[in-house]
Amino acid sequence: MANKAYKFRLYPTPEQKSYLARCFGYSRFVYNHFLRLTTDAYAECKKHLRYGDTAKLLTLLKKDEQYSWLTKVNSQSLQQTLKDLESAFVRFFKKLGGFPVFKKKRNRQSFRVPQHWSISPDGKLKLPKMQPIKMVQHREIEGTPTSVTIIQTPTGKYYACILVEYDQKQAPLNGGKIGADLGLKEFLITGEGKKYPNPRFYRRALKRLKRLQRSLSRKVKGSTSRNKQRLLVAMAHEKVANQRLDMQHKLSLQLTCDNQVVAVEDLHIKGMVKNHKLAQAISDAAWGQFLTLLEYKGKLYGCEIRKLDRFFPSSKRCSKCGYIHENLTLDIREWVCLECGTHHDRDVNAATNILAFSNPQIRQELPESTPKEPVERQGYQGGYSLGLGSP
Repeated sequence: MANKAYKFRLYPTPEQKSYLARCFGYSRFVYNHFLRLTTDAYAECKKHLRYGDTAKLLTLLKKDEQYSWLTKVNSQSLQQTLKDLESAFVRFFKKLGGFPVFKKKRNRQSFRVPQHWSISPDGKLKLPKMQPIKMVQHREIEGTPTSVTIIQTPTGKYYACILVEYDQKQAPLNGGKIGADLGLKEFLITGEGKKYPNPRFYRRALKRLKRLQRSLSRKVKGSTSRNKQRLLVAMAHEKVANQRLDMQHKLSLQLTCDNQVVAVEDLHIKGMVKNHKLAQAISDAAWGQFLTLLEYKGKLYGCEIRKLDRFFPSSKRCSKCGYIHENLTLDIREWVCLECGTHHDRDVNAATNILAFSNPQIRQELPESTPKEPVERQGYQGGYSLGLGSP
């Protein structure tokens, strides 16, 4: 069994928007309140508050007259907020994420309804304690629905993310095997020499974003005109994000449907963006988001996604003879191997090496080599990669 999410647009009435705003606010209050409580408890007496502890405290909090308004929304949504807080701390202690931070009112708002919700025959979403909300269901839901998350974007749009559980069947293998190298000049380069351009959506919209942001900074805080300008800025950023996501969805779908193996590098993106000269370009490319899309689409369409170790010299290594160009800098896009004389395109050569050395069987068969040993010990014999045909 696997999980899958469907995202549908909601069109609530003004009364429903008022109730949803209350749900967002109460869930945010509970999260921030118990985040502070959990942090203080650990700082003062080294005690970890689990979900069971915070759930009991939430029940006592509702009985207090000062916080009796918490009973006006679905209780399970508030309990789910406490579960999300516990998950955030678990991820932090496992070093899978940063320390949980307080939620803000102006950012993306959300709350989850785990039970007692449904979709009416006319396509409306039924939630506890409110009238059915108009929903645009643009495709059929396959699987068993488990929960729904209501989201409000900074631009004021509402969405319902419905999580379903379904029986994932193994898709048939088809297509060939390719290595893919991610870059900035071209977004993706394959070992076959095919290059996909980098649209640079953020860079193209930067002039307009700067103008909108300057206008926002001149508005009086708390004024109606400032809120209108804030929406314009948010819509401009949302358009850039949607353009980038649409491009990456299409490219990842094409790669996973046409190939049975796609090999990529395990990039350390968090460390790469510390270079202030390349940080904006790397963030604009959104490699991490693309790799996430590639992995989950690979499971759906029967494509194996292999990752090569980030420290492997894929660009510096000659894909023909195995010679390593130690002095290869970023400004050198093409180079000639000093051993075999092969002319290399830097990115195509890297993609070829990524495919060859991402094969776990080949890497396991390679013995430890020394500089005096022949090139064949590095995984190549006579200019051909082992078990992969012509590079």
